[in-house]
Amino acid sequence: MIKRTIYITTPSRISLKNAQLVCTNKEDETDVKTAPIEDIGCIIVENQRATLTLPVLNALADNNTAVVICNQRTMPNAILVSLDANTTQSEIIRAQQEASEPLKKGLWKQLVTAKIKNQSMLLNKLGKDGARLKPLYCNVKSGDIDNREGAAARVYWPMLFGEDFFRDRNGDGPNILLNYGYSILRAATVRALMGSGLSPAFGLFHHNRYNAMPLADDVMEPFRPFVDGIVYLSYTNGYSSLNTEIKSRLAGILTTDTVYGDCMRPLEIGLSATTSSLAKCVLGLSKSLALPQLE
Repeated sequence: MIKRTIYITTPSRISLKNAQLVCTNKEDETDVKTAPIEDIGCIIVENQRATLTLPVLNALADNNTAVVICNQRTMPNAILVSLDANTTQSEIIRAQQEASEPLKKGLWKQLVTAKIKNQSMLLNKLGKDGARLKPLYCNVKSGDIDNREGAAARVYWPMLFGEDFFRDRNGDGPNILLNYGYSILRAATVRALMGSGLSPAFGLFHHNRYNAMPLADDVMEPFRPFVDGIVYLSYTNGYSSLNTEIKSRLAGILTTDTVYGDCMRPLEIGLSATTSSLAKCVLGLSKSLALPQLE
């Protein structure tokens, strides 16, 4: 079942009643909205005057719902996820810690290959020359030791947003839209990892002492072009800053269609298929990841 993404954009009191999330507008007590906890995959709290009770936070954690807390600029700033979302979690995390370097390098190769291939397919879909990336995704080595990912980025971004575009986490224009979309994707990835019994703390490639969730950054790589496509269409239609409409579009990334072999799945479901296959790989039950393909 596709889970709902809920935004809290008004001053609200969020509580729990009869397994329902209850959102009461603090400025109008008659404005009350409810939703079954089990239907919620992600809740994004933007309004700085919103309050959440401890029972509702625990219920959301029990449901493995990602709770995204935004800062004063309405940019995602923190994520609350369950610490016990899978019954075999300790076994899988132990296997993660003991994973060999050849295994991690082989998995990273698969992720990078899928990412560049999806970048190529997005360019083709937009009427650009995605074939320029084919030599790169066809020749990724174990661990991507010659940085085909970086080489692809140097071709991909100028083709997508123009020669003057520079990918900058602190930049404006399409960068701020990309940042927001990637934050939503990262939260959903963390949720899927925890649901599959994996710890986001043990990365395959990303290793930064200040990054608490490097595995999420690894796994989300092939999914980034799905965000890029939404941002491209929004930006070329005149949207260069965040507003309610754009945030809604970007949150809709979780319901975007992804192709897995002969099967089409919403991205949110696809993420779970990818993280489940990763768990099998670290347990030694498989060598191949289930990875998304952009239509």
